[in-house]
Amino acid sequence: MGLEANCMPTAIGSVPFTGLDHATRAIFKNFPEIPFWPQMPNTSFRENMYVQFTENLPGAVVDADAGRVYFDTTNNIAERMEELYAAYIAGDLEYFALEEGSARGFFGFLDVLDTGASPEIKLLKGHVTGPISLGLAVTDEQRRPCLYNDQLREAILKSLAMNIKWQEARMRGVRPDAETLIFVDEPYLVSYGSAYISLSREDALGFLDEVVSAAEGLVGVHCCGNTDWTLLMETQIDVVSFDAYDYAQSMALYPEVVKEFLERGGILAWGVIPSGLPSPDQITKESIDSLVQRLEDAMELLVGTCEG
Repeated sequence: MGLEANCMPTAIGSVPFTGLDHATRAIFKNFPEIPFWPQMPNTSFRENMYVQFTENLPGAVVDADAGRVYFDTTNNIAERMEELYAAYIAGDLEYFALEEGSARGFFGFLDVLDTGASPEIKLLKGHVTGPISLGLAVTDEQRRPCLYNDQLREAILKSLAMNIKWQEARMRGVRPDAETLIFVDEPYLVSYGSAYISLSREDALGFLDEVVSAAEGLVGVHCCGNTDWTLLMETQIDVVSFDAYDYAQSMALYPEVVKEFLERGGILAWGVIPSGLPSPDQITKESIDSLVQRLEDAMELLVGTCEG
């Protein structure tokens, strides 16, 4: 991989800010080595992580008033599907671009980069919504998850893969000196293996690998809860991002798999800052010292299990 991570800080793409300038200034100030483009769902429903990556797909309907995005399969979407496949085969990255009206943070991020800000940048971080989460969260008009619709699922997989390439190309276009890191955000992986999701291990690996293999730079997967971490470490990803505040012990349950992942050059991203959801006191009761201690304890636990 050729990257010495050395605890360089970054953050998840979704931010609470409503002002683009405020968001980008905060990001470049606090994360000078791995800045990221901000997703700002508090400004518009179109900034929702599921809307951003589906609104241009065949049959997608964005109902902002109802706060819902879904696929209407009752319309004849065959022509749009043909267009998507033709663009995919042709490598037409602009066909899969984010819309400025629903991803202001991405374009604002590029504008700041174009000024030459943060010369100490090591990585430029982008993100897409993962295929499993998007496929389960976004349904058809009958509220059936589109992950189980072969036609819609294939459109999603190919669109996400091409969007990764598009983000990389746009970021490299303004800062060719920096490597890229694209995170695939998979919150629904917390339900993997439960009775609520009908998804085989083979299919989960296949869907993730089809998307992440599109990346030319580094690629990671973020899951904000507990999951089967061995699944992620069997994919082609470079970085596993996990909630080390609440779930460090669950990572330590798989010492051999984690050790193999690290030995092949994999990186763990330790999410030690709590979100404050649903309990704000999760943040207010902590201090810098307490979080550092919590992180060191989590790392010592993992090291101990890997060496044991």
